[in-house]
Amino acid sequence: MKTYQQVVHDLRLIYPEGEARALARWLCEECLGLSQTDILLDKDNHLSADDLENVKEITSRLLRHEPIQYILGKTSFCGHTFSVAPGALIPRPETEELVAHVLRSTDKDSPLSILDIGTGTACIALSLALSLPKADVAAWDVSPEALAVARKNLDRYPEARVRLEQCDIFSPPEDNRLWQVIVSNPPYVRQSEAKAMQHNVLDYEPHQALFVPDDNPLLFYRAILWYAMRHLAPNGTIWFEINQALGEEMRHLIEYFGFADIEILKDSYEHDRFVRCRRLC
Repeated sequence: MKTYQQVVHDLRLIYPEGEARALARWLCEECLGLSQTDILLDKDNHLSADDLENVKEITSRLLRHEPIQYILGKTSFCGHTFSVAPGALIPRPETEELVAHVLRSTDKDSPLSILDIGTGTACIALSLALSLPKADVAAWDVSPEALAVARKNLDRYPEARVRLEQCDIFSPPEDNRLWQVIVSNPPYVRQSEAKAMQHNVLDYEPHQALFVPDDNPLLFYRAILWYAMRHLAPNGTIWFEINQALGEEMRHLIEYFGFADIEILKDSYEHDRFVRCRRLC
């Protein structure tokens, strides 16, 4: 049996057919350098012993539900390649949509000050900085492991104007900085929702970056809004990614803090996923 077909056969033990084939193609392309045409031409049937052992090891890891992004050590986000590791959340397609919303609402020629809170891999901060070369971007995270991953990505894109800071939003720095844009994709999955999640998320991705208590699911947003009351510039904008079930709760929270022009936007699956608001003065 050809290598590609063998991998698909093995992965179908735990993955649906379409996902098994996608993972097998990804494995062949990224780990063996084989294109879809190479597979059709049976070039995956003439591999070295080392390549076959590598395929066997990666297949075994996939069968343990390990995310292929962590296996490969990288992923694609907004057209760029980012390093990933278990200390930081794997960037999601929804978050690409968040970046697109921010960019559509932003003057690319304006020297904006932007703060990304809970940066993880720094995918948001770097994607914004690479598209907004005049912007000054800061990226905060409390996790040393996440910041180590983010640092690797900053080294990958030295042209981007991003500075990393280890910062806890519950104890933010008391300084005089003002930001024109604050963006955040904080933890928002309620603990009770964990039972519906896949093993590749629950067993490998950092729970600190995922989960919030059922009885206080908006705690990160509350802390960010409290900080923004003092450090968001007049007419400045906040962008959030949110739990799809908590759109109206988010609206009420933002209204309580006195921010205006609140918009709840849907993702590509028609779920409430993003919130935009503005400080009037």
